[in-house]
Amino acid sequence: MNTDNYNTKNTTHPQQDTPPGSTGEHNRMFGGMPPTRLFFRCAIPNMISMAVVSMYTIADGIFVGYYIGAEALAAINLVMPLIMMSFAFSDMVAVGSSVQIAIWLGKKDERMAGRIFSTACLLILISALVMGTLAWLFSYPLVHLLGASGEVADLAVKYMRVYAAFSVLIMHFFAVDNYLRICGKVHYSMAMNVGISLANIVLDWLFIGVLGWGIESAALASCLSLMCGNILCFLPFFAGKLPLHFMRQWIRPGLLGNIIANGSSEFFNNISGSVCMIIFNAALLSAGGFMAVAAFSIIMYVDSVVKALLFGMGDALQPAISYNYGAGSPARIWAIERRVQAAGLLLALLVLAFMQLGGEALIGLFAKEDAELLSISVRGMRLFSLSYLFTWCAILSGSFFTALNRPVFSLMTAAGQTLLFPVLFLSVLPRFLGLDGIWLSPVLAGAASFLVCLLFLLDTSRRLSSGSGQQAQRPL
Repeated sequence: MNTDNYNTKNTTHPQQDTPPGSTGEHNRMFGGMPPTRLFFRCAIPNMISMAVVSMYTIADGIFVGYYIGAEALAAINLVMPLIMMSFAFSDMVAVGSSVQIAIWLGKKDERMAGRIFSTACLLILISALVMGTLAWLFSYPLVHLLGASGEVADLAVKYMRVYAAFSVLIMHFFAVDNYLRICGKVHYSMAMNVGISLANIVLDWLFIGVLGWGIESAALASCLSLMCGNILCFLPFFAGKLPLHFMRQWIRPGLLGNIIANGSSEFFNNISGSVCMIIFNAALLSAGGFMAVAAFSIIMYVDSVVKALLFGMGDALQPAISYNYGAGSPARIWAIERRVQAAGLLLALLVLAFMQLGGEALIGLFAKEDAELLSISVRGMRLFSLSYLFTWCAILSGSFFTALNRPVFSLMTAAGQTLLFPVLFLSVLPRFLGLDGIWLSPVLAGAASFLVCLLFLLDTSRRLSSGSGQQAQRPL
């Protein structure tokens, strides 16, 4: 990292500026806890949180589809990529700032970490104001641009405008969740995520199932849950009980550029994921019709839970890796990362075995009354699930590179896995294998990403070893 971005005269400050004991928990955990215990302490709560969040997404769709109707479900699916894109910049700032905050805390410089924390919160607030205003004003042109018309377009606009109205109250949640984990509050973070998910499900049931409200209530349930979670997550920071504090000093443009660059892979994931879904759906329509698209939807529901567990695992250990990078402890960095990668491989193998042997029972929950849909889905899942042999590495390595302040490697890993390799193989395999070629495209894309990640990991290992204890003073 470039230390010129910060005036070194500010790196010392009176002891009373920091509340007693505020650094103790994350110092002991990230710097001294045995790596295996640290992995379970951080990874398990975050994986539970991510899994619960993905489960509530499925429940949300069930309530809308069952009580409001297929048109409402179509409207939500239509505008959800736009909603996720509106969060893209704030997510980018959240990831990039989290890395820098953990690095500076590793250097025992809470003042600089607080400046980054404060600047990031301000940037996300500005982004929320801009994106919310644009989404409200241009909602109709946007949904028409996506091809919606008639009642579906009206429903889509109603849904999107609720998110637009709440944007300034909900867009900080992903960032503040990261900041809690950096400060060692992993169980508090897990409780907030689980609580938000359960609250969303209960509000969906109340608004839609009991009161019979329309599509706006589905968005309202999500936004109210996120808003309450956002407020509760910020309370420990306002109380001054954590090492991060709000400050009136901002960071310099050079460090801001690094934050944006380091979070660019998260931004790219948000954008490219939507683009890739559009391309896959077009290919499925051509090769197998609407039934193939429906099968793909079922597979993606299942896949979202698996990916949530992997992302939860990788993201949970990011603060620990960044902290030890800032503290100049390469041996401890690799001790942590070896456990992350080993756990990722084990999870991937277990999921693969389950999908090959018991996937039909799981898919039957979605398609038990349609024999054709069940048949296509089971075939697709058995082929698609082979991708888990490789994709675990790209997901976990991307988080690792981000934590080590290597934005180029992180971005290239994300680009290869989420867009470039899938589109490349999707343009070739279906010509020879038809529908099976589409299911196998993620498998070969994952294998290609796996090889690229190995090269990046070898280079990172070499640079960490050669840098020894000085690597925290410069970018890898």
